[in-house]
Amino acid sequence: MRRTGKIISVALPATAVACAPSTAGRPAAAPATALPSASLDANSDLQALIAAAEKEGSVLVYDNVTIDAAMYEDGGVLVGQLMPRGVTRTWVPADLTEQIPAENHNPLLALSKATIFACNTELSPGGCPVKNVWDLTEPAWAGKLVMQDPLGKPTVLSFFTQLDAHGNAGLEQAYRARYGKALKTEDKNAAHEWIKRISLNKPVLTGSDEDISAAVGAPDATDRKIAFMSISKFRNNEDKGYHQAACEGMTPFAGFSYPKYVAIAAKSKHPNAAKLYVHFIMTEEGVKHEIGEGGVSANSTVKPLVTPPGLPDWQGRLFHTDPKGLLGDLQNRQALSDFWRVNRG
Repeated sequence: MRRTGKIISVALPATAVACAPSTAGRPAAAPATALPSASLDANSDLQALIAAAEKEGSVLVYDNVTIDAAMYEDGGVLVGQLMPRGVTRTWVPADLTEQIPAENHNPLLALSKATIFACNTELSPGGCPVKNVWDLTEPAWAGKLVMQDPLGKPTVLSFFTQLDAHGNAGLEQAYRARYGKALKTEDKNAAHEWIKRISLNKPVLTGSDEDISAAVGAPDATDRKIAFMSISKFRNNEDKGYHQAACEGMTPFAGFSYPKYVAIAAKSKHPNAAKLYVHFIMTEEGVKHEIGEGGVSANSTVKPLVTPPGLPDWQGRLFHTDPKGLLGDLQNRQALSDFWRVNRG
């Protein structure tokens, strides 16, 4: 996603400033307890909320750190630390409740983004040269997968923990389709085997999706590589003349979707303005700043604004985060981090 700040008007003298500080080095997860209930105002008068918010002056929203409100990609930390400790709370706009599936109310899902496998269409005019995720573990693709380092990218690490939790059947089927036999592994499961083989195949690790996009899709690229990057980088096709498309039809998935939640700081000095921001981001007007480069709003009435090239079927072609597994993401990430680190060498 873009690392530059965004200023968004929310129909009052308020500003919402988004930035993305580091999420590394957190303390251990809180015990698995029931989350505080989401709040729902009995009076859903939006105009009354706007009037109350105007009296508070302004609202400051950080992407990954909470001041008045937060846009948060690391759901494990949200449900495992911030919510149980009373740092943040969930508020659901009453007038939008029926437009947001109940399973996405607490924590409140604002939108979904995605990280996908992509190729250079000029170097691979016949389509993506990789048809199966196990292809990327083969010697022919050694050093040719370009991705962010999972140890510094919580969404990629959460993808690994989610694969471990509910992605094994798909990986086993893909292995059989690729090699014509069942997977045999000395590791825990198919997810661990795939992660190990990927790490041993020496992927090129970067610190940003922009670097990945440049390495794979730039007009002067001469070496065929596969990107594992945010869908937001497809904007480089128009902005910089890059040649990029998703690996359409890749088995068993072409990438993964991940959630972006919105929460209110429990001790916000501008609670009504914070609520108004939550309402804003749950509407088409508010979320278009987030999904204008690719993504899906959690509001079922808001249609996607952009279809990334090569990814016509968001729901069917991506591996999706299970919101019930967010706490497990936090609890298991250290073990997966160590597993990646040991095999990577």
